[in-house]
Amino acid sequence: QVQLVESGGGLVQAGGSLRLSCAASGRTFSVQAMGWFRQAPGKEREFVAAISWSGFRTYYADSVRGRFTISKDNAKNTVILQMNSLKPEDTAVYYCAAKKRELRLYEASEYDYWGQGTQVTVSS
Repeated sequence: QVQLVESGGGLVQAGGSLRLSCAASGRTFSVQAMGWFRQAPGKEREFVAAISWSGFRTYYADSVRGRFTISKDNAKNTVILQMNSLKPEDTAVYYCAAKKRELRLYEASEYDYWGQGTQVTVSS
């Protein structure tokens, strides 16, 4: 099993920044990629960004490319999502996820492990 613990959510004004962290523990040797998803009330969970376990390859949703940056601290097994130029439409619960293969990274159903989620609220 792999345990994922998110932190860093909160309330910010439009145009501001937040930094989310996801610490992975347990059988991390089985993980090949990690991702961030978000879910707003009444909407489906949607892909935000993903990164290979090595940290060399990154993937972004069109809606956040250029504003969000995903990175990995390999020494701490922690994935970071730096969110800049936040918009009210970025408001959602953000979830960290891990998967055993670096395939189909955009599909939530393909991920094997999930964190508990952290709320991000962007006020206008």
